[in-house]
This record gives sequence, C-alpha cells and structure tokens, in this order.
Amino acid sequence: CPFNGWGISDCWHDQDAGVVCGDYTQPFPPLRLVGGPTPNSGRVEVQYYGVWGTVCHDSWGILDAKVVCRQLGYNGTVRASTNAEFGQGTGTIWMNNVACTGLESSLDRCLFRGWGINDCGHSED
Repeated sequence: CPFNGWGISDCWHDQDAGVVCGDYTQPFPPLRLVGGPTPNSGRVEVQYYGVWGTVCHDSWGILDAKVVCRQLGYNGTVRASTNAEFGQGTGTIWMNNVACTGLESSLDRCLFRGWGINDCGHSED
C-alpha cells in the first residue's frame, strides 16, 4: 500500500508489515552514566568483558563526550566533565587518553591506550 500520511489508509490488517531480524548483539562496549543528578549526566563507565569500569579524564574533551552522548542515544552534547565531578568510580579504569574525532559511532572506535592500560587514579574519572 502506498503511504498517504499518518492515519490515512485503504489497507486492511491482512496487509500489515513485519520484519524478521538477525540475532541481537548488544552495542559494544556497553556504556552508562553514573552519579549524575539527571539520567543524561554522570561519570562515564564502560563494560568490557562483563566488568564495569571507568574512563580516565586524560585528554578527555567535548569530542569524546559527543561520541558518548551519541552512543547512549542522546541528541546533542552540552559539555565534557573531568576531575571526578560525578564522584570517583571503583574497580578497573578501562580507558585512558581517549582521542575521538567526534564522528565515531562508539567510544571503542576512538583512539585510546588499550583496555586497562592507564596511569590514572579514580580522582581522574
């Protein structure tokens, strides 16, 4: 049936559209924002092989934040945060010296030192 606009149709439900998708794969790496006053702000945490950890702020800037916001589905980026503004994390510091161009589809596509390779403390989350 041609699309004539929302709610305008000469189709019947025996003509409803459907899809069959392939296996679901969760975007890699999973990201979350923790400790912020709103869901769209917080310390960046990344999950690598099932373990959540933090991102060190060395070289962190607005282009890196832009990639995180896009990966999480937010429209736009207000600013990048450093110096554990949203509290110190715990556990592994997974990423350091992240250098995004701002065009990457996910944070792991940006240049960084390597998973778990860092010279940071959690005061730099």
